[in-house]
Formats: sequence, structure tokens, C-alpha cells
Amino acid sequence: MSETANVVPAPVATAVLTHVVRSIVDDPEAVKVEGFADDDKIVLEVRVGEGDLGRVIGRRGRTAMSIRTVVRAAAERDGVDVDVDFVDD
Repeated sequence: MSETANVVPAPVATAVLTHVVRSIVDDPEAVKVEGFADDDKIVLEVRVGEGDLGRVIGRRGRTAMSIRTVVRAAAERDGVDVDVDFVDD
């Protein structure tokens, strides 16, 4: 088994993303953030509880764009480029 199997690919960016999303939604315990490598970027997928996706995306996607901007800035500390995807289950 690889030693990097349980390592979060962008720990600072993931922590910031989790904190921001949990502060916006009605059900913070339902927030799940998963990261994986895709080409030369790290993709962070966000899943939220039922009914909370609209809160995270916001009107015309403004909240989502703001979250992405903050997380990309945090990813500078990790030394990686990140993309944030909001996933609807």
C-alpha cells in the first residue's frame, strides 16, 4: 500500500473550503470534501446536504465563484492549483 493513500492532496485549501462551506449551509455535518489529482491540478469535490446546494452556489453562481477564489488563494500555501466542483447527488 502506498504511503500517500491517506494524504489529503491540498490540506490548507481543503480545510478552508470545508470551513467556508460549513459556515454557509444549514446542515454542516453533511458537508463532504474529497480531493483527487487530475492532470496538473487538484480537484476538490464538494457534496452538501439536501437543499443546501443552492446556498453554496448562490445567485448567478456568485457565492460559488467567491468560494473558488478564496480556495485558490489558500492553495498557494499548498503549492498546487485547485479546481472546486460542487456535486449534486
